[in-house]
Amino acid sequence: GTAASARPTSAPVLRPGAGGAEVTELQLRLAQVNLYSGRADGHYDRRTEDAVRTYQLTRGILTEESGVYGTATRAALESETTEP
Repeated sequence: GTAASARPTSAPVLRPGAGGAEVTELQLRLAQVNLYSGRADGHYDRRTEDAVRTYQLTRGILTEESGVYGTATRAALESETTEP
């Protein structure tokens, strides 16, 4: 992306059942850290939830609901991956 298309200041919290481009990006970022091997289809399914939960556990992110992609989890994942 370019600076012109900067992210909104409050990125959405993603949880199981969510869908869309944000979820696709999450899946692609999880794939970059070898936690997600499925198709990046934009569906926050069980496999995506498990990958997020594993990421939170391995990175010591204990402030957010397990398996939910919230602010702290997003900040950590975005800091160690590149925008797909």
